[in-house]
Amino acid sequence: MKTNLKKELDEKVIFYNRPDFIKDDPISIPHLFSKKQDIEIAGFFAAIFSWGNRTTIINKSKELLQLMDNAPHDFCLQHTPADLKRLEQFKHRTFNATDLLYFVEFFKFHYSQYPSLEIAFTKGMGKKDITVENGLKEFYNYFFSLPDIPQRTKKHIASPDKNSGCKRLNMFLRWMVRNDQAGVDFGIWKNISPAQLICPIDVHVARVSKRFNLLQGNHTDWKAALELTSHLRRLDKTDPVKYDFALFGTGVVEKY
Repeated sequence: MKTNLKKELDEKVIFYNRPDFIKDDPISIPHLFSKKQDIEIAGFFAAIFSWGNRTTIINKSKELLQLMDNAPHDFCLQHTPADLKRLEQFKHRTFNATDLLYFVEFFKFHYSQYPSLEIAFTKGMGKKDITVENGLKEFYNYFFSLPDIPQRTKKHIASPDKNSGCKRLNMFLRWMVRNDQAGVDFGIWKNISPAQLICPIDVHVARVSKRFNLLQGNHTDWKAALELTSHLRRLDKTDPVKYDFALFGTGVVEKY
């Protein structure tokens, strides 16, 4: 059964993990850029906005980037008060200008010290860490380490400490870390291994995973994300999260 399942899922990975997949997915947003820091920031916003309709997510991400003159790294580091004023009109679902201004403040703080966002996710990780769990926990603490944090903004960044599945952050990490030459994921981060990634999980992925006997229940919490990824590791221990393409594509595109 395992051999048959691996064969089926591998075929679906090949089918969905290709450039044709990009245009209808939020990963199309960081693909608008070539500068590493722009890819990181644009990708982060696109991932954080990723709940609901994919077309809306893509359009709202483009709207935000236009407000940043389509140069998010330069904007975060060099914005003026007038530039920030432009952001006050932005809103995506429950993410509003208060949240956005804090995100921009964090990016200015971080990129004033570091050349990449990767260090923000590796601060809490040790060499023996099997997964990115500790990295995600410390990222939450680091992200909200600035003074005068709007309490409402904390709901937009997940953490395993809160038993969240961290779907959007895990998706972002997949984009930045995986590098298989297929042209979808970027592979621009080198200090996190694809083997350490956790599969993004939402209701669609959970439903399909349960049907494939990769998940016991319909939960989308951190325990479920670990359970799913442990099964996927048995299919490919070096790159388990490549199966996100298969599970997501089967659930959302094929509506399996």
